[in-house]
Amino acid sequence: MKNILYILILSFLLFSCKKEIYVEYGEGIADWNIDTHSNDVSPNYDVVFNQSKVHRIDIVFTSDNWNDMQDDLEDIVGSGGGPGGGGPGGGGPNFSDQTPLYFECQFFFNDLEWYHVGVRYKGNSSLNANSNKLPLRFQFDEFEDQYPEITNQRFYGFKELSMGSNFMDQSIMRDKTASDVFRDFGVPAVQTAFYEIWIDNGSGTAEYYGVYTMNEVVFDSFLFDYFGSETGNCYKPDGDGATFSTTGFDLDDFYLKNNETGDKSDILEMYDILHASNRTTNPEQWRTDLESVFDVDGFLRYLAVNNTIQNWDTYGKMTHNYYLYHDPADDLLKWIVWDNNEAFNDGSGNKAPISLSMSEVGTDWPLINYIIGQEEYESIYKNYLESFINSSFEYNRMDELYTERASLLYDSASEERNGYSFVNGIANFSSAVATLKAHCSSRITAVLNYL
Repeated sequence: MKNILYILILSFLLFSCKKEIYVEYGEGIADWNIDTHSNDVSPNYDVVFNQSKVHRIDIVFTSDNWNDMQDDLEDIVGSGGGPGGGGPGGGGPNFSDQTPLYFECQFFFNDLEWYHVGVRYKGNSSLNANSNKLPLRFQFDEFEDQYPEITNQRFYGFKELSMGSNFMDQSIMRDKTASDVFRDFGVPAVQTAFYEIWIDNGSGTAEYYGVYTMNEVVFDSFLFDYFGSETGNCYKPDGDGATFSTTGFDLDDFYLKNNETGDKSDILEMYDILHASNRTTNPEQWRTDLESVFDVDGFLRYLAVNNTIQNWDTYGKMTHNYYLYHDPADDLLKWIVWDNNEAFNDGSGNKAPISLSMSEVGTDWPLINYIIGQEEYESIYKNYLESFINSSFEYNRMDELYTERASLLYDSASEERNGYSFVNGIANFSSAVATLKAHCSSRITAVLNYL
């Protein structure tokens, strides 16, 4: 009887604690409800990534938080003219391995407030843009330890979101459009949408920071939405190891964004197979082995899109801007594209994109060099090139898409202002859209000539 009474008392106390904790979430917060703020719903793509409008977000800081945020960035990238005037961002690159800190803000959308939201700067060269318009990252429950009432706070089901600044893009649409054509052609890429950002830095007045591209975060919502799972290892490679070359390969350059105690044996297995001697002595077996661990077909599909639309800031030129996901559905590592603001850009010099033949890509980028060196894979790649320009990148389709987006963005682009914009005048915006249309035509011709 004594033991039974003890169990009943303990059960009552546990139930009371659970009830108390549950009640605390959102307690005393006027705008909090299940659909908009809680972790009890699936991500609402129809609201957050509504394609038919340019959304608006207002961010409000205390002056102390704003100033601390600028000081933190200055410590990382060096002094120069940047956020808020006189802050970081304008000097030459002076990067460190340090990630900017999160700072607290009030976050407003559709007449609702999200509370004690974490926001930080993100990016590399875009943080030295000599502009107040810098890329942002939001985490909605970053400060839940200090404010238990926002525990598991979400933004329509999203825990994190990333805001690209459309760096050096007078059309404001390259980042989003690249993600969209990748997805349309079956290459894993995140959902995107256009957002105006307005910031009150503690002065009491909201200032317009221009149009941003909202990107969902790969390891937050994308994996489950796209692959139907999120339990496989998700890597963000960055550094020499990201090349998969024998020079400088280091598993530490493959950052696990989930399963953080994972052993990374899947990456090592892929690396060992990629560099196995049977690539030249028994290429058929090499291809079979590689296809047992890596989605080679998906990678060839990615190469066809990337080389057609031209994006120099990616694998083959730069050691970042992709993710790998070990998909439990077929036990293969899948290539996920990321950060496409440099797409649709024919560039030159160090920023020259990879050619359609990829003949200039050496063995220091073995995922391209070794794979495209196989006649069978080269044939598949060429088939994807032809398919891409006749479907997702067909000229009439892209012309209509660019026209629709120009109309959607026109008013927002017109309001962008010097120091907070890469557009710098509506005439430049219209000219950039025309350039995108001409680029599409020229790239289709280039593919046809190559084939």
